[in-house]
Amino acid sequence: MNTRTRALALSSFVIAGSAAGYAQSTATLSGNVTDPAGAVVPQAQINVHGLATGVDRVVISDAAGNYSVPSLQPGNYSVTVHAAGFADYRVQSITLQVDQNVTSNAKLGLAATGEVVQVQGATPIIDAQTITVGQVIDQKTVQEIPLNGRHFLDLTNLTPGTVVPPVTGSLTSASRGLGANSFNTAGQREDSVNFMINGINLNDLTQNQITFQPSINTTSEFKILNSTYSAEYGRSSGAVVNVATRSGTNQFHGEAFDYLRNNYFDARNYFNRKPQQQNQFIRNNFGGAFSGPLWKDRTFFFLSYEGLRQQQSLPLTSGVLNTTQRNTLAANTTIPGYAGLLQFIPAPPATASATGQATVTGAAPGPVKTDQFSGDLFHTISQQDNVHAYYAWQQDARTEPNLQGNTIAGFGDHRTAHRQIGTVNEVHIFSPNVVNEARLGFNRIAIAFSPNTPENPASFGIQNGVAFNNALPQISISDIGLNFGGPSGFPQGRFVTTGVFSDTLSINRGKNTIRAGGEYRRAIVDSYSQTAGTMNFDTANNFVQGLVNSFSVTPQQVVSRVFANAVGAFVTDNYKVTPRFNAEIGFRYEWNGTPTEGGNRLVNFLAATDTLTPVSQPYTQNYNYEPRVGFIYDVFGNQQTVLRGGYGIMADQPVTGVAANLAGNPPNAAPVSFAAATVAGVKQYAAANTQFTSAGLSGLSPAAVNPLLTNAYTESYNLNLQQQLGAGVVMDLGFIGSEGKHLRLTRNINQFLYPNGITATGVRPFAHLATTSPERPGSAVGAINMIDSDSLSNYNALWFTMRKALQHGLQINATYTWSKSQDENSLGSQGGASLQDNNNPRGDYALSDFDSRNHFVFSGTWNLPFHGSRLVDGWLLANITQLQTGNPLNVVTTSAFDGDSATGTIRPTLLGMPQVGHKALLTNGNVSYIANPAGSVCATVTTGCVFYAPAAGFGTLRRNAFTGPGFADSDISLEKTTKIYEQTALVLRVDAFDALNHTNFNNPNLTATTSATSTFGQITATRTATGDAGSSRQLQFAMRFEF
Repeated sequence: MNTRTRALALSSFVIAGSAAGYAQSTATLSGNVTDPAGAVVPQAQINVHGLATGVDRVVISDAAGNYSVPSLQPGNYSVTVHAAGFADYRVQSITLQVDQNVTSNAKLGLAATGEVVQVQGATPIIDAQTITVGQVIDQKTVQEIPLNGRHFLDLTNLTPGTVVPPVTGSLTSASRGLGANSFNTAGQREDSVNFMINGINLNDLTQNQITFQPSINTTSEFKILNSTYSAEYGRSSGAVVNVATRSGTNQFHGEAFDYLRNNYFDARNYFNRKPQQQNQFIRNNFGGAFSGPLWKDRTFFFLSYEGLRQQQSLPLTSGVLNTTQRNTLAANTTIPGYAGLLQFIPAPPATASATGQATVTGAAPGPVKTDQFSGDLFHTISQQDNVHAYYAWQQDARTEPNLQGNTIAGFGDHRTAHRQIGTVNEVHIFSPNVVNEARLGFNRIAIAFSPNTPENPASFGIQNGVAFNNALPQISISDIGLNFGGPSGFPQGRFVTTGVFSDTLSINRGKNTIRAGGEYRRAIVDSYSQTAGTMNFDTANNFVQGLVNSFSVTPQQVVSRVFANAVGAFVTDNYKVTPRFNAEIGFRYEWNGTPTEGGNRLVNFLAATDTLTPVSQPYTQNYNYEPRVGFIYDVFGNQQTVLRGGYGIMADQPVTGVAANLAGNPPNAAPVSFAAATVAGVKQYAAANTQFTSAGLSGLSPAAVNPLLTNAYTESYNLNLQQQLGAGVVMDLGFIGSEGKHLRLTRNINQFLYPNGITATGVRPFAHLATTSPERPGSAVGAINMIDSDSLSNYNALWFTMRKALQHGLQINATYTWSKSQDENSLGSQGGASLQDNNNPRGDYALSDFDSRNHFVFSGTWNLPFHGSRLVDGWLLANITQLQTGNPLNVVTTSAFDGDSATGTIRPTLLGMPQVGHKALLTNGNVSYIANPAGSVCATVTTGCVFYAPAAGFGTLRRNAFTGPGFADSDISLEKTTKIYEQTALVLRVDAFDALNHTNFNNPNLTATTSATSTFGQITATRTATGDAGSSRQLQFAMRFEF
């Protein structure tokens, strides 16, 4: 019996449901009404009144005295319960958070004329209603916790199970000025997170990353669900991030703010030592908001703008031509225009030898600019209908001058983007116990990557075969370490639009609350890419003469228009078995349609027939069955000790790149290349102005998708105990586990096989395409990187959380996670063929790249208890401190056993035990981490050798065998609010990021080589670049005017 069949069988034996359902971007209030003797009171009227908006919702308790009010906007409410013959019962204030189910029971007293029982509101701090494991990041935390860069996704680290991302991450690595595009939590890959704003998807399906981060200023609160959540959620197998935006109230409010940073106030980066000039970093983050009523008690608005202007210099070090070589290049008339390349290459230092090797250091500007506008509108149409709309638009531009390893200024790329999201939610109340919520929305990104220096290669005598040139080829000179031009693969861009419609119906009947609904998504992805090619010169002397060692280019522009449709449907039945025990069952069906291409440009390599064949669909398995079951047990019936457990299956929607990659196969694109051959001891170079003519069609390395590809899914399970320790303090201890199945994996299915041993001639499984191939019949075939679904993962963890709700001005959250995550590949859609032995994926099963055994985070805000004059009133202190052990280190060699020059995947053999973790400053300014004395890396087994790196063969060292440097960071903010008038205030604030100036080191160089000048095992940079979290102590000054 397979996993999914077992899950379906299990679900059929679980009693249905929990006390009440919950909506994705709203909240639910539920409870029970009883008389003084504890008997239930049916037909009681419950009025829920929005304190900030004046909006009322009225429901009637059922025959069991139960009531439920779903689809409420997060905020503060009063609750009044009225029943004939009893005194009115009133809760003055209760707080509802996003995606939360709050219980408020009412015990009525006997009637007396005009009597009202007043109860001071106290929001329950333990959720005794749902199986969901997650955490709400409330508005005070969002607005007050110090955040380096003011990106809300950084607050995901406050959630148990979330780790500081590894330096090897792709989507989790912060983009300068824009923040990260995802995060790792609960053992899940970075491309498995579902981001939502007001219930509408905010993912860019090309990579399944967040389209953009909404401004902190517009974020009311958000919830992170990272284990065993409701069947209402689909699309992704990892976490769900649910953002609720700020709405207006019956009072007009406004604010204007400005946050300033300057490297003048910052500590130097560890590797930016004197007398080097301190790297420039100037950041100005400014904006404002205005909100209020358009129609009192009915219509409210919230408008916001936020801008960013960041100036940053990125350090560069490069070898350059010496004086003699510069003179030779200037005199080159053999290739007309070729001497013009001299204008891009810095002159050597005045003290450098005219004939020796010269090195220069410098910096290149990397500016970042963003502007984000948003508007939120909430309108009560009638007592039965309300509508909530939100729209945000962002424009951003960023320059990356050292992209692809450029070593001199003026190159890299400039990227511009326009990003949007629009959401409309409509709640209709058919009756007090039947509520429908419909959502309609879209998100869109249009992004273009362009060469920073648009130049026509023909103007410099360079022949690259591209019809429409706007960039030099990426030029590298091996012997002096000079790299400039390009970037190769640019320009490129994409235009992605995702439309979403969903609907959820909630029915409250006695002890059951039934929720059923569905969602339809459609993504359209238009993309293009072009390249100017790459050129390599083995020596500077050959470069100045225009003698090319190797050259490659794909002269055609690759375009695609990909469509992806998805449909999901779910039903949950929540049942209160006893007043203390809830059981919950749900089922979700998802059909994730195969991405298709509008121009019939998909060409797949089919291993079964050894052909390149046009296809309409690269695979056809699209359906997913996802049961979710669990229980909640209120041990003593007082909502102070709660035990919960759950199990669920969650599936991923494949990214559109699965199909788009196939549009780059012949006949749509035909790469050509040249490599200088040696004939009779003489190397036969090509001239820069005839290299394309000298080149021939490259051996095919087609992209491929396994026709049997299936949707990845995760089985998640947990057992969790919550205990209230006192007023406002709760402890949470849980075991969390998951198993990933059919995870995406890219592997080279044409890796050389050596049936007679590695000293014999290797044999490819597919040496040539079959003569019956529709495209390029009989052509020689090299590497074939195929997207497959043959990978797996495993995660087990203990999560401990201690929370103190805001009381007396103090709010604290502390979490500790002990975890172990294992897989075969950690990057999913962001990683290429990274296996050592592509025919044995299980050989790479080891600790995940993002595994960290221990992670602790503390956060808190404290309104200091100073009272008196304006000078001593209004002080606030906030802190976030993180401690984490290191991520795994994967040592590789420069060997290319697979015969495809695919270095970076073959590991060495470990002959001794290296010294790992001892940090010592070396004379070259680097820091030793893996001890690398002379002879520690060898090509033959010798005495004293630790890493044996043979020229051929698989090493026996396991993947991710060592542990890298840990992470420790403490950010502190101090804020002073001074009241000017009753409704106006001036707020002054200073943030100290990495306040203790603790150096967080990057991973060391992990490529083992026998070179005497190798930096293997050495750390050359901090974990993040200057200006980002943990790079060095940085100060930020802010001013905010509130009215």
